[in-house]
Amino acid sequence: MTRIVVVDNHGQFTHLERRALRDVGVDAELIDNDTPPAEIDADGIVLSGGPDMDRIGRCREYLELDVPILGICLGMQIMAAELGGSVTGGEYGGYADVDVEIDDETDPLVGSLAPTTRVWASHADEVETLPEGFVRTASSDVCATEAISNVEDDRYGVQWHPEVAHTEEGEAVFENFLAICESP
Repeated sequence: MTRIVVVDNHGQFTHLERRALRDVGVDAELIDNDTPPAEIDADGIVLSGGPDMDRIGRCREYLELDVPILGICLGMQIMAAELGGSVTGGEYGGYADVDVEIDDETDPLVGSLAPTTRVWASHADEVETLPEGFVRTASSDVCATEAISNVEDDRYGVQWHPEVAHTEEGEAVFENFLAICESP
């Protein structure tokens, strides 16, 4: 069975990420973001959402591990900022339903959601510039960068929360990430 760890960045929905992965048949474990990277034995990593960049523990070190990584909300922002992109405050800060346009229908993480999907997202902070090797794979009227991918390095991120019921195709995001983790 595929094993994926969810890194707890102190977000309010982190336990739902673990549950969503278990619901699609994954051996999922929740770990603290101060867990030493050498102790992580997994086929994939989810960097959870959370309140701010000041409490990200060892997430930078996890990005160096040779397994696929999915960043959710703050997790995507950590990935962007730590790999050379930038994050800025968003114009719309609260949680809301958002219609997201899939910009890359071939993307292994979000391409199957094309042409649009309805998601639940917070836009207090947003990815402003992408790190080298990444492409934008989804956007909205609220946020220019709703999802990113670096397929070569198996690094993916979504601004929204696929683990909550308000996100229409959230389970598909986790199924697609599982397929990425299981691909040779």
